[in-house]
Amino acid sequence: MHFCVIKSRTITIFIAILMCAVLLCLPIDGTASAEVYFGKDTRKVPIYNVDTSTKQVAISFDAAWGADKTQGILDILNEFDCKATFFLVGFWVDDYADMVKAIDEAGMEIGTHSNTHPDMAKLDKSTVKLELETSISKIKQITNKEVELFRAPFGSYNNTLLETAEDLGLKTIQWDVDSLDWKGLSASEISSRVIGKVKNGSIILMHNNSANVLDGLRLILPRLKMAGYKVTGIGDLIYKTSYTIDRNGVQHKI
Repeated sequence: MHFCVIKSRTITIFIAILMCAVLLCLPIDGTASAEVYFGKDTRKVPIYNVDTSTKQVAISFDAAWGADKTQGILDILNEFDCKATFFLVGFWVDDYADMVKAIDEAGMEIGTHSNTHPDMAKLDKSTVKLELETSISKIKQITNKEVELFRAPFGSYNNTLLETAEDLGLKTIQWDVDSLDWKGLSASEISSRVIGKVKNGSIILMHNNSANVLDGLRLILPRLKMAGYKVTGIGDLIYKTSYTIDRNGVQHKI
């Protein structure tokens, strides 16, 4: 009788161990669970912000639909002697080639935001590569400049996406300060969100055609400058070589 109880308990323990082993082998976003739980996470992470003692932040605008306010953004940036990065979708470049030229001639940095704005984490490697190469080609035909930065639509990414972008010489950029301007927030609400969250090395996310982007920008830029921040494009903020990116997406100089 005791033998049966012990044997039953042994079998139960064995099954539990086996189930744990199976679960730890299951992938989490392409990484084995064991690697995540035991500190061996091999998932790649984009740059969310930069570890720096310098009072500098970068501001960025994603452009996918509409261009009515883009020239106004350029005018305001120029008025406050600030630079920015514009992430352009390929079909936006098709529709607003003159605006792409204006952004470039204003001294602003241009990155790719894909060609058709899909969820690129759901695409295979060849389709990801096509999205990036097509959008880069469109931008270069107008600016005659290399494209070095990429922002994934919806902020959605996985290892395949990041590795493909890296193979094409692109640094993938996220953000740590979301203005939520696309939600139709008032200028005051947009400004409060940004100023309340910004810190040295922050990357601010805005959109080129959101409802109150112009009024919001007129509040944000002087407040940032009064706080002592230099406002630049992302390329002037991030480290180009000899760096690491931690699990939180913070880029550190080596």
